[in-house]
Amino acid sequence: MHLPVRKATIRTMTDDKVKRRLTTVLCADVHGYSRLMEADETGTLETLRRYRTAIAGLVQRHDGRIVNTWGDAVIAEFASVVEAVQCAVEIQQELSNQDSDPPPPMRFRIGVNLGDVMVDGSDLYGDGVNIAARLQELAEPGGIVISSSAYDQVHNKLSVGFDCLGQRPMKNIAPMTSYRVTMSGQTAQARSFPPGERQTQGAVAGSETGAVHRDGHEPSSWMGAVSDWLAKLPRPVAAALTVSTFLILINVFTGMHKIWFHWPVAAILFGALLRTALRHRPESDSKGER
Repeated sequence: MHLPVRKATIRTMTDDKVKRRLTTVLCADVHGYSRLMEADETGTLETLRRYRTAIAGLVQRHDGRIVNTWGDAVIAEFASVVEAVQCAVEIQQELSNQDSDPPPPMRFRIGVNLGDVMVDGSDLYGDGVNIAARLQELAEPGGIVISSSAYDQVHNKLSVGFDCLGQRPMKNIAPMTSYRVTMSGQTAQARSFPPGERQTQGAVAGSETGAVHRDGHEPSSWMGAVSDWLAKLPRPVAAALTVSTFLILINVFTGMHKIWFHWPVAAILFGALLRTALRHRPESDSKGER
C-alpha cells in the first residue's frame, strides 16, 4: 500500500536534482564604468550598446551564447575552450578598432575559465562562473586573463602568448594560477612559454607595457615558478629532477669531502629520459618494427 508513495518521492527527488556540466565561461566587464557614466551618461550608454552588439556577433561566430548582460557585464558560454579564448582575443581587437572616440575610451576586461557550473534553465551559477568574474578583475583594461584549466587546453593551439601571473588572491575564491593573454602589440613573442621561462621574459615586457608589474612585485615567487615549470615537464623527467635535487642536497649537507651524488643522479636522469623517449616514439617507427 505504501509503494506508490515511495515512487512519487523518488520521482520528486530526481526532478529537483541540480544539473551540472563542464563548460567554458567568458566574463567581460567595462573598466571604470561608473566614472564613464558620471562623465557622459548618454554617450556611454550608446557606446555600451554598440560594443555589446559587436560582442554578441563574435560570440555567435564562435558557437557560444550570451548567458546574461546585467549592468555593464557580459557573461557568455562556450563548448570549446579554444573558441572562447579566440573569441576573447577578437573582442578586444574589434573593440580597439572601433574605439575612435575622444578619451576617456571604453575598455573591457575579460576573464575566461573552464569549470563546473550549475544549470538553471538558460542561466549558469557556481564557482565556474564566479572564477571567470574574478579573473576578469585581474585583467588590464583591454586585456584577457584565463585560468590554469583553460590555459592547459589552449596554450599550444592559438597564435598568442601567455604570461604566468602566479597565484593571485581573489575575493571569496581560493588562490589559483592564472595567465595573461599577450596579443599582437603587447609582446614581441606570439607563442606560449613554460611559466618559469615566461616570467623572466615577461618582466622585460611588463616594464615596457606596464601590464605585468604595476604593483612593483614579481608575478609569483621563485618556488611557484619552479613548481609550475616542473608541472609542464613529462612526469618521469619531473620526478627524476626532484629526486636528483634531494640527493644533491643530502650530499652537500652530509659533507662535500666525498662526492657521490653524480652516479645515482646520472642513472636516474638517463632512465627518465629513456622512458620519455620511448613513450613519445613516433607511431610510424612502432609500425615499422612490426
